[in-house]
Amino acid sequence: MAAPRKAFLLRLDLGVYEEIRSLAASELRSVNGQIEYMIRQALRKRGRTAGPSDVETTGNAAPERERNETPQGG
Repeated sequence: MAAPRKAFLLRLDLGVYEEIRSLAASELRSVNGQIEYMIRQALRKRGRTAGPSDVETTGNAAPERERNETPQGG
């Protein structure tokens, strides 16, 4: 069973969004998946746990994309 997920609104500067979108595309992730991945990396760097659905930092992004979101054009 998948871990519970929390949906919420996030407002970003357009430039920041475009950088994240570009990075997500290059790593074969959705924008949502990329944002979650980056937050998990930041939590790990600060010695915090990212929870039971913690993703690996190996660069294998395909399973994360499939788990997070269906394609929606950005």
